[in-house]
Amino acid sequence: MSSFEDRKKSFEKKFAHDEELQFKISARKNKYLSQWVSKILGYDEEKEKEYTQSVIKADFQEAGDQDVFRKIKEDLKNHSVSEEEIRNKMDELNEKAKSDFK
Repeated sequence: MSSFEDRKKSFEKKFAHDEELQFKISARKNKYLSQWVSKILGYDEEKEKEYTQSVIKADFQEAGDQDVFRKIKEDLKNHSVSEEEIRNKMDELNEKAKSDFK
């Protein structure tokens, strides 16, 4: 019975670790996205920090990336950036964020 409990605890630890890692990757991706959008919008360093916070807040609206996508799409609506370009950049920066934690 103790080996079963050990296995159970091991799986729980792995799950917690994986969830924490996914959270960190998502947060890093959102930071990179906010930096990318800030450059397009011509924000200075202080405005970029504020914008990063607004992207982080947007990410807590619902599970997944759709909330962040909607915010960025709205913020870039007057800057000729397509939905496809936004989604491609999100994918690219997600991979970059993943590689930061390898």
